[in-house]
Amino acid sequence: MIAHSGDRPRRTRAAWRSYLPPRDWMFTLAVAIFVGIVVWFGRSVHDFFVPTTATLAVPTFVGQTLGDATSEAYHAGLHTQVVARQISDRYPRDTVMDQQPPPGARVREGRQISFIVSTGVQISSMPDMRYQSLREAGLDLSRLHLQLSATKYVQSDEVPPNHIVDQDPPPLSNVREGTAVTLTVSKGGTAQTVVPNFVGETIDMARDDAARSKIHLGQLVWMPLGPSAPPHGTIVRQTPNAGSKIDAFTPVSLEVSAGPNESGYVLRQVHLLASVPADQSADTPLRVRLTVTDATGKWNLYDAFAQPGQKLDFNVSTLGTSLVDFFVNDALVAETRLGAEPPNAYQHRASPGPRATPAR
Repeated sequence: MIAHSGDRPRRTRAAWRSYLPPRDWMFTLAVAIFVGIVVWFGRSVHDFFVPTTATLAVPTFVGQTLGDATSEAYHAGLHTQVVARQISDRYPRDTVMDQQPPPGARVREGRQISFIVSTGVQISSMPDMRYQSLREAGLDLSRLHLQLSATKYVQSDEVPPNHIVDQDPPPLSNVREGTAVTLTVSKGGTAQTVVPNFVGETIDMARDDAARSKIHLGQLVWMPLGPSAPPHGTIVRQTPNAGSKIDAFTPVSLEVSAGPNESGYVLRQVHLLASVPADQSADTPLRVRLTVTDATGKWNLYDAFAQPGQKLDFNVSTLGTSLVDFFVNDALVAETRLGAEPPNAYQHRASPGPRATPAR
């Protein structure tokens, strides 16, 4: 057979098979592709239901300011939250003092880091709570954020029951918030005191005798006794009577002569509101003293520590012309007149005597 030049030679099936890979290789390749698809699909499902963990290490935030720690956590892909604030004398105010999870722990991106932040320590002056009631002392401790750790009771002939005899730390010492305070409280005395005889003495003499005998003087009542009255300021009666045996805290009341030319004094009951100056050193307690001067003499209405801007509220009774002096750290800052007696308002005029009968 003569072949034409334009005809292509036909390849037999055997010739095509020579160009195909062996069936064993095709099976192996198919298995490999199938296994790869299964592994990829399984990994995708696992990552969907169980997110990848331990992707980054938690930095150390302890010792940083809260602002710096929050900024660093943000750039690291973490969230932060302040879960508590605590007093600390080691870390300054607004400094991270603890964290959870701890530094170096492996967490996933977006994890929340909990901070405990320091409030620092505020130093203040320990108030003098001696002779205060237990309730008043508790208010002072609460105001300064101090902790009452223990209360001891002792017998005392000088301090009334349920009033402070002693304290630890002592008055005016430097204390910080959270300091534990121990109070020694009076449960009263056992000694019996014999009441002296104050009748016939002046008020000043009676006060001196009462101090020596450890007698507490109570109410002073000024009595109008007429032209035959003893001199002004003389004790005319006392309760309990002289020679009585009383407890150390039982008050002795005195009735005092207003004098032969006076019928008494005006008794004033005044509501007094005093405001501690606020332009003093901030957060520093001030020594405040209010003294009253009236017909009974001069006495302290208030003598203790107070905070700048604190309001002091009193109900005070005074006799006759009366003044209130307001001292802050022993400096007079104000003087208020509560009332004044009109001049000669209570002077007795001598009554005319019987007229003489003209002699006859």
